[in-house]
Amino acid sequence: MSQANQTTASTAVDVARTLSTKRIKHNRVTEVMGELDTLIYPNSQDSILLVCGPTGAGKTTLSRVMVDSALEKGVSQMQANGGVIPAVYVEAPSSGENNFSWKLFYHRILTQLGDNLNVPKMLYGVDEQTGRVVRPKGMNGNSLAALRTAVERGLRERQVQFLVIDEAAHIIRQTRGNQRLEIQLDTLKSLANQCGTQIVLVGSYDLYQLVSLSAQLARRTHVLHFERYRDDRPEDVKAFESCVALFEKTLPNLWEKGQLRRYTKELLENTLGCVGTLSSVLIRAAKLAEAAGSWSVSSLERALLNEAQRNRILEEIIDGETAIGPSFTRMMPKTKRAVV
Repeated sequence: MSQANQTTASTAVDVARTLSTKRIKHNRVTEVMGELDTLIYPNSQDSILLVCGPTGAGKTTLSRVMVDSALEKGVSQMQANGGVIPAVYVEAPSSGENNFSWKLFYHRILTQLGDNLNVPKMLYGVDEQTGRVVRPKGMNGNSLAALRTAVERGLRERQVQFLVIDEAAHIIRQTRGNQRLEIQLDTLKSLANQCGTQIVLVGSYDLYQLVSLSAQLARRTHVLHFERYRDDRPEDVKAFESCVALFEKTLPNLWEKGQLRRYTKELLENTLGCVGTLSSVLIRAAKLAEAAGSWSVSSLERALLNEAQRNRILEEIIDGETAIGPSFTRMMPKTKRAVV
């Protein structure tokens, strides 16, 4: 391999690493974050906020950006009180068990509340000798009841304003029957009520069925649609092109100016307007370029979704958009005029 090709291959390795950690705060993220910022506030009646959207749309990026933004805004508060964490991110576990593992879920929350050395330790219940958080324990500190008590205490004392649960559809897929699923959601609603912490469930269109489980849940839940970019909307095409341009600009050594943007239409069609999927395609393209020793359009073509993959994702998107679409046509009820 020539020196030039070796340099290109080395660049491709860096490209794959850079793209895998790149978060693009694109229009959809900004739009949904703006609505969430409005709906998340003390004593809100919306205990649970559902953010539904297609796979690969960038919902995990939204989740991370939300929490990072809240932590940045709360710096002065956290400096004044080392025990405060304004927002917490966890991923709902998919443990392989027949039922959703609340124990594992609570353990993940507790890790973010106290065991993560990257966040300040709370002032309440800190062992002066070890610097570790002392959690309340009953007869069995690892029992479900003890873990739940510890989570409630931690959320309250950490003054967590909102808890983001990513991949929340795992709760649905590991729960059998609507009655049991209603119990799962009541558990989350109770957690929100006990701690004054709003819960943001982020996931696929499967989440939308939760609002129809009961009138009580419907009243205390608000749904937000994290849409893909559609090729039949000029403003969406323009926004998607801006995303492609950001990827291109991030890696000028791989993609010269305009080299990637010229394929915006093809990328939009292949990825179905989902920025997370776009990122995956570009990472594969970079790795293929690495193997070939240089960048080429062929690397991009081979990185695209195949027809079977694209059709399956499109089918799921259409089903989800069809189900959720009518609910976003919110109209004032027509009042009947009194007959004189």
